[in-house]
Amino acid sequence: MSTRTFRITVRGSFDGLTDEQRAALLVDAAQHDMLSARFTPEGNLTYDLAARPFFTFRFLAEGEAEEDILDATAHAELAAESWLTERGYGFKRITSQAQDLTLAPLSKRQRQAAARGDS
Repeated sequence: MSTRTFRITVRGSFDGLTDEQRAALLVDAAQHDMLSARFTPEGNLTYDLAARPFFTFRFLAEGEAEEDILDATAHAELAAESWLTERGYGFKRITSQAQDLTLAPLSKRQRQAAARGDS
């Protein structure tokens, strides 16, 4: 059985931040900039608190079957909530979106390479 790769995006908004929490997040904002966004197994957090109170975590997970995406998504949501809770950050409206990359359409270059027999 082949391994499937899942990309999971967990979004939400900060809620009830104290002035100290907001200041701490603003100090660390460069480390969580949208331009450095990537999908990682441990989750990558991005936000622009100066513009709006929203955040995004990006997770990369693997599974054996198509149904494993449900467990991976639940794990990603729990990991995001745990990260926020451990730091005392309030949050609300958590949503998630998951994509099974094995089902994603191939790009033009990928289709051409497949037609040529490239790996």
